[in-house]
Amino acid sequence: MKKSYQIEVDCANCANKMEEAAKNTAGVKNAVVNFMALKMIVEFEDGQEPDTVMKEVLKNCKKVEDDCEIYL
Repeated sequence: MKKSYQIEVDCANCANKMEEAAKNTAGVKNAVVNFMALKMIVEFEDGQEPDTVMKEVLKNCKKVEDDCEIYL
């Protein structure tokens, strides 16, 4: 399952950091951040609950870019 989320991030480099953090989160099959559109598209592994996984994605993104935001 894929879902799209609105994000808030200041620069393209920060968006890349968020993308890598999301990809490295358990339950995420793939993630793509579009800095220009301020969107994150997340593909979840089978059987994963998107809301639960996205809470972990947000925590991991905050570790690499503390002023970013993902609107769940």
